Amino acid sequence: MYEQLKERVCRANLELVGHKLVIFTWGNVSGIDRQAKVVAIKPSGVDYNELTADKIVILGLEGNIIDGDFRPSSDTPTHLELYRSFTEIGAICHTHSQYAAMWAQAEREIPCFGTTHADYFYGPIPVTEVMTKDEIQNNYELNTGKVIARRFKGIDPLQMPAVLVANHGSFTWGKDSTQAVSSAIVLEQVAKMAYGTVRLNPQQNAISQSLLDKHYLRKHGKNAYYGQT
Repeated sequence: MYEQLKERVCRANLELVGHKLVIFTWGNVSGIDRQAKVVAIKPSGVDYNELTADKIVILGLEGNIIDGDFRPSSDTPTHLELYRSFTEIGAICHTHSQYAAMWAQAEREIPCFGTTHADYFYGPIPVTEVMTKDEIQNNYELNTGKVIARRFKGIDPLQMPAVLVANHGSFTWGKDSTQAVSSAIVLEQVAKMAYGTVRLNPQQNAISQSLLDKHYLRKHGKNAYYGQT
């Protein structure tokens, strides 16, 4: 039972290694079956070299283990809170990839400096507020999800499938695990490009709203014309 969901989530986790977004155990991917009301997630602390589909843990939306012999990722409460808050998404990816983490540690959003960024993210990549001592000491992982959800008040999570958690790392998501991982790959690339842009010109402005609209909406808007039908 849940074998296909486990396989998809396992493959997505291994893609993070292939794209050099994680080392050791620094990341995780989860996926949700909303009809069955279950979430599949990487087990805690299991090295990617040892990860197989049978080790993926299946949970209910309140965190109860339904299937699996391993403890789920320590970030599970964050994932579950995001699934509860963003009902349109079907998968979540968390990494500490180098350049995205640099922006998160600097507590800075990633400005949209160019069309590469605009093709995937509708504006600057938001960064959360710094968590309070109480939020850290009591239900830290759950509160991580809550600070993300608060930051996204008024933001469409499908138009902005990424966030930087201040002092921490990034979370990305999508309608499925392929989109969630793709967003993590692109996020790391635009984070690196933005870092280089700021180094070359610290006063560089973000692109215009008209250019942002053109590039994002031609791929994702209701009258999108990029790619094949």
